Amino acid sequence: MLNNTLFSKLKKPSILLVVTSIIFYFIFAYYTTRTEYYKIVALYAALFFLFYKLVDYNKTNLKLLTYTAFILRLIFIFSTPNLSQDFYRFIWDGRMIFQGFNPYLYTPDSFINNGIFPINQAQELYDGMGELSSSHYTNYPPINQLCFTIAALFSSHSVLGSIISMRLIIIAADIGTLYFGKKLLKRLKLPSNRIFWYVLNPFIIIELTGNLHFEGVMIFFLIWAFYLLYSDKWKQAAVIFACSISVKLIPLMLLPLFFKFFKSTITLKISYRKLITFYTIIGLTILLLFLPFFSMEFVNNYSKTVGLWFGNFEFNASIYYLIRTIGYSITGYNEIAIIGKILPVISVLIILGLSLFKQNNSLPKLITSMLLAFTCYLFLSTTVHPWYITTLVIFCIFSNYKFPLVWSFVIILSYLAYSNTANSENLWIIGLEYLIVFLVFIWEVFLKKRLPVS
Repeated sequence: MLNNTLFSKLKKPSILLVVTSIIFYFIFAYYTTRTEYYKIVALYAALFFLFYKLVDYNKTNLKLLTYTAFILRLIFIFSTPNLSQDFYRFIWDGRMIFQGFNPYLYTPDSFINNGIFPINQAQELYDGMGELSSSHYTNYPPINQLCFTIAALFSSHSVLGSIISMRLIIIAADIGTLYFGKKLLKRLKLPSNRIFWYVLNPFIIIELTGNLHFEGVMIFFLIWAFYLLYSDKWKQAAVIFACSISVKLIPLMLLPLFFKFFKSTITLKISYRKLITFYTIIGLTILLLFLPFFSMEFVNNYSKTVGLWFGNFEFNASIYYLIRTIGYSITGYNEIAIIGKILPVISVLIILGLSLFKQNNSLPKLITSMLLAFTCYLFLSTTVHPWYITTLVIFCIFSNYKFPLVWSFVIILSYLAYSNTANSENLWIIGLEYLIVFLVFIWEVFLKKRLPVS
């Protein structure tokens, strides 16, 4: 009787937290625009507080957390993304493929400016995606394009229908991440409830389910690959890892970190045969997935488009903005063309250093190195859109570092740029965001005594 009463008392706060979260998410999804900056920040802060309390109160009630994660995602099902317009290009690419076009060979401008409307609702999609997207070739890899094509298959005449189709794919991917993430945490003898710091995180729900960013699908394949690696099914893991790269190219930069991971079961030294086979399987799988789109024109267009992110675009950067300011004071010009080439080289050197000098011979150590490598890459990037750090959030679940969770909270500050018609950034706000992130990062990585990672 006492236990039942106690359970009832413990249950009431959780119900209140869930119901309040549902109300706030509903307001966020259907009654908020990205120009309402202060409303966005207030709702986001409230949702983050509710999320923290919900996970903290229910560390052993994983069923409640699972059902809640699913319900909160379903709230967005009929909403139009309100913090990003990328989904218009996703729908465009999917319908292009559905109509038999290779989306890597044409820009939307090349059709619309010539009075050609190759797909249904072409003008609406073109106007929605914006000038930046419409003037460039697509940079989304083949499995991402498959998701867009599935949306076109189920809804080729309705924007909302396409949104719902893509959203269901992303929700399914999050469920897969929850499934394999929990299993992997158990195998690593880590608390299973850690996965909910990712799955229930408002940042993850809003950026992936809400704004239709396919990092969630990439992360699903990534966690599945890690689970297969831990199960010693490394050949299957290589195929799944290649699928992750074929959603977003991000995991490609992490491949060198596997250098010390594969050991011979006999000598316990690095097995170069396994390593080379692993890389070969990944390479061949990626080539096969790109094969239906392949041509020399595709290679030229795709390489140019990917290169633009390093030398032309800038948003929510940290170290780059500091160097840019110094460059302005010396030359009087924006030196992004030069700085944008140097910073990726530094990122590569850091990744190689972590590959050669850290003992990434266990899965937790490997994931921790991936976390640090990708963090350094983002610190040095010219463009850091909020959804880029979703990968850091999932990595930190398997490590001793928590700074990505802090970053997932303060990243909302970057949306101030959309509160004005010019989409100009307030560098003081960006500075505040990164001051908090860097302080926590330095404390955790360099100052705080870490527990050993097994």
